[in-house]
Amino acid sequence: MSWPDIVVVGGGAAGMMAAICAARQGASVTLIERNQKVGRKLYITGKGRCNVTNHCSPEEVQAAVPRNGKFLYSTLEHTPPALVEEFFESLGVKLKVERGNRVFPASDKSADIIDATFFELKRLRVPVVNGRVSNICLRDGAVCAVEMGEGRALTGIPCKAVILATGGLSYPATGSTGDGLWIAEGLGHTIVDPKPSLVPLESPDPFCAQMQGLALKNVTLTVKNSKKKTVYREQGELLFTHFGLSGPLVLSASAHMRDFDRDSYTCAIDLKPALDEPTLDARLVRELTAGANKDMDNLLGALAPRQLAPVLLERAGIPGNKKAHDLTKGERRRLLELFKSFTVSVSGPRPIEEAIITSGGVKVSEVDPKTMMSKKVPGLFFAGELLDVDAYTGGFNLQIAWATGRAAGEGATAYLGGNDESK
Repeated sequence: MSWPDIVVVGGGAAGMMAAICAARQGASVTLIERNQKVGRKLYITGKGRCNVTNHCSPEEVQAAVPRNGKFLYSTLEHTPPALVEEFFESLGVKLKVERGNRVFPASDKSADIIDATFFELKRLRVPVVNGRVSNICLRDGAVCAVEMGEGRALTGIPCKAVILATGGLSYPATGSTGDGLWIAEGLGHTIVDPKPSLVPLESPDPFCAQMQGLALKNVTLTVKNSKKKTVYREQGELLFTHFGLSGPLVLSASAHMRDFDRDSYTCAIDLKPALDEPTLDARLVRELTAGANKDMDNLLGALAPRQLAPVLLERAGIPGNKKAHDLTKGERRRLLELFKSFTVSVSGPRPIEEAIITSGGVKVSEVDPKTMMSKKVPGLFFAGELLDVDAYTGGFNLQIAWATGRAAGEGATAYLGGNDESK
């Protein structure tokens, strides 16, 4: 039996790209994936449509990476979003650009991205082995094999280089259970404490559960820390849940809320961002005048969703059966303030298993930024979410996966070229 030069561990975006790029350069590659099929996490990205990258410059990608963006400079210059788009179009996947420069397959099917990469692996004759790697073996300090299984069922695969691309801890049902993190740590790497990012937020405020299922569109979310500094502000959509807040705006905001262990945050929702206070106040006066004999809980239905109206009245201290013509100027002012700044306390993120990505991972100062090779273990490479880099929503995290995957695949091939065959 012939053994591979390179073993890629993990069949997600980064792993598949690494395997393809290494095989295209002539290396013999075996990809090991613990799931029955590769690309399982890709099925759920972009709500099942796969937001494959962002149609922007490398500099703009870097700006969307709040953690260790500088580490990605060389990688993104070598593999910018335009090259990723070209890569998939060359494999027959038609792409389209949507709001926020998000790039999706024209079919809106994540399966098209997965199938294209899988068939390219087949074309390149890269074997995909179903299994779970438990260890990486070293000889004279350098990679010499991977081990699969445990105890008597242990299987060794000799190789000259290993690319770890097993993902973080988010969505463990897709295979991201931290295997690569523990393997890297066992080989002497520093693991920056994994935390959830792009994740829903928990709130102690009881009205969140009261409004469970309510989606607010075209609102502005502002997040401030304990020092009243604005750390995030954006317009879009959010969702109230039984535990707190979710939705696109909240997931993006969570990437800016990284210090719950030593800081606190407050979310403020502008329910009417298109109207300034004087304009909104004039609108309130018109509604109150036109419906002077209406109860406030009925009248407010013209200005706010049904589930939200009673919460606004309760927080403003206004009885629902109070007639509009009896509303005081102070009560109207409180309503106005709530429309422009509906505050929600947040106590922390949901568990990491519910996060889209993991913040934290292999410390980047221990990795060569051009080749993705470990500075501690020759022949060991990293790619994707395993690294301590993460970005905002919008296709940036998948862009990082493709770019670091390519860098690792080409880096491993270059390492073999300068490697003594006896190793």
